[in-house]
Amino acid sequence: MLGRVGSVFVREARRQLASRHGIERAYHVSSSTLAPMFFVRPTVMEMPTRSMQHLVSWSRPVHSDLPRAYSPFAHHMSTAAAEPAEEEDATPAKDRKLATVKSGSEEKFVKATDISSYWGVVPKVQHKEDGTPWKWTCFTPHETYYPDVTIDLEKTHARKTYTDSIAYWLVKSLRVPSDMFFKKRYDVRAMMLETVAAVPGMVGGMLLHCKSLRKFQNSGGWIKALLEEAENERMHLMTFMEVAQPKWWERALVFAVQGVFFNAYFLLYLVSPKIAHRITGYLEEEAVYSYTQFLKMIDEGHFQNGPAPSIAIDYWRLPKDATIRDVVMVVRADEAHHRDVNHFAADILDRGKELRESPAPVGYH
Repeated sequence: MLGRVGSVFVREARRQLASRHGIERAYHVSSSTLAPMFFVRPTVMEMPTRSMQHLVSWSRPVHSDLPRAYSPFAHHMSTAAAEPAEEEDATPAKDRKLATVKSGSEEKFVKATDISSYWGVVPKVQHKEDGTPWKWTCFTPHETYYPDVTIDLEKTHARKTYTDSIAYWLVKSLRVPSDMFFKKRYDVRAMMLETVAAVPGMVGGMLLHCKSLRKFQNSGGWIKALLEEAENERMHLMTFMEVAQPKWWERALVFAVQGVFFNAYFLLYLVSPKIAHRITGYLEEEAVYSYTQFLKMIDEGHFQNGPAPSIAIDYWRLPKDATIRDVVMVVRADEAHHRDVNHFAADILDRGKELRESPAPVGYH
């Protein structure tokens, strides 16, 4: 019995060494050199099937390139076992796929992991139009655009129905605590505002997505339009994170406000999508007003008009010498476009139609 186990042991050891160090080196190891190294002991384990298995283990006093512990039956039990740590060094350098990522003045080389290589998912190196490497992972070059800052900023929705009045005064009531909390700190106000402003588009797009699946209907492009809005608002937040760093209690406030607002808006959209979109439209009107006040603070010298964050320059395709004022202007234009989209959606629903009956303004920036 011990002889059979020993022969199996030698074959398995050769196979492991061959996979690590090459066939030639593995077969220089003979049974005579391996035999004194192993101490074979039968071990009884209680398995789910109540079967008895013999496990073989050994200690390694001599060869430093052999593993500490080894079971010759492991490869029969699982094909998802972890790869040996030495395999990374054994991989030829010419076979390693590298993706270059630039972050500021640092250059990082990201090697495709064994997992990505196995599944065929290899990070793609993006480039700008001028051929320079793309350094952002939160958005791609094809998602950038030139904002339309000529949009009418004074446009507002005139209240016609009682639901419009409910939505209008609800939004106005929310502005009171916001003014008391942030006062003249419009940079922090903008950052905190975007943590909430990105919720309606995500909730609306998610619920329309589920509705489309339930009813086997297309959405007329409204799922994509609303998710684009949510993504655009999130990019506003990523930008203002570079301008104003939130304090710990402001981060805690985000947790509380976002948790309440998400659930409240979710329930409201289930009950009345029309009121939900109308509220969002009025929220965007307030956002336009807030960014207008922010611009006045910059023009009056109460806020330093420093250079624009690099993420904003790439996302909105701004000039390299763009400033914070330029960023606020394009963000305000985005909010005005979101205002139009949500009031448009509310008008469609107010006429008793479904959103899918009117093509969505996809890509409306």
